[in-house]
Amino acid sequence: MAIHKSVIKRQKQAEKKHEINKSVKSALKTIAKKVEQAVEARKATEAKEALVQAMKAYDKAASAGIVHKSTASRKISRLSTRVGKISAA
Repeated sequence: MAIHKSVIKRQKQAEKKHEINKSVKSALKTIAKKVEQAVEARKATEAKEALVQAMKAYDKAASAGIVHKSTASRKISRLSTRVGKISAA
């Protein structure tokens, strides 16, 4: 166990940040799942609205450093490709 005050404080901060990051990542997965469900149901308008929310959430998480910039970009790209396919059809 840590002895120094600064180490104890850092551990508390790290735990709080871990919980916040975990909840944000969970929310990202939920938002992505909404897009996927709308695509599966062939609902183009719902899918586009959900995609906009997903893009905003992923960009925000990437700028906060919760997910890597490239990861966010890749996820957004894949979701938008799937939404684009049902929009064109």
